[in-house]
Amino acid sequence: MFNNTWFSDSTPGYSDESGEFLLSHPAWGIGNRQSWLVFAASSFLVSVPVFAQAPLVRELPLLSLALTSVWVGLGRKLLKRPATQIWGDLLLGFSWSWLAGSIYWGWLRTEPLIHLPVEAIGLPFVLWGLWRGRGKVGNLFYLGSLFGTALTDVYFYLTHLIPYWRQVMQVDPALATPIFQSAIAQVQTPWGIALAVVLVATLGGVGCWSLGKGQLPWWAFSGAVLSTILVDSLFWLAASMA
Repeated sequence: MFNNTWFSDSTPGYSDESGEFLLSHPAWGIGNRQSWLVFAASSFLVSVPVFAQAPLVRELPLLSLALTSVWVGLGRKLLKRPATQIWGDLLLGFSWSWLAGSIYWGWLRTEPLIHLPVEAIGLPFVLWGLWRGRGKVGNLFYLGSLFGTALTDVYFYLTHLIPYWRQVMQVDPALATPIFQSAIAQVQTPWGIALAVVLVATLGGVGCWSLGKGQLPWWAFSGAVLSTILVDSLFWLAASMA
């Protein structure tokens, strides 16, 4: 359960009978400054680092992997201070995503079939933490990120983009343009467009539903889920312009 030290005295909100910390304006209310900051930070941690990690992990995978310890160390340090515990919790949840990304994109990127299992490397620990009532902000952020990844992978399978995935990962980036063009043609079929609409609607619906729960950890979950739409759109745009 959340402890009051997770929030400063000035943080709007109230605790329900179960000890969960709720937002001042649940459902579709305005929320408070802290809730929006958590939402924004979650969105940032899903959408921005992936573009920094992508070139880093391809050229220096060991450095990317080592950076996981930096995020964990910083998260634990922030976790020790009442004023920054939320951000430490969130950063620890992010460290699982960074670790999984470093392992997969560093050494295993040519095999799409194991992408999701590797991305789920932190799942047992996260579920254990949630069962114990610990680290809910970071753990739900990780689950939101994993949920977005899972839906994106399902889209790749259903639109038969897996062969293009393998090809892109096996050639020099400078030679990948024809592969991207073929993949985009596959996406722009009626089937590909229909599934894209379903993907966006599902991500949007789940993201908005979690905001409506009026609990700060679920805002972290929502930020991770909704930002998946942005990441997928940017990758689609980059492939279209290749």
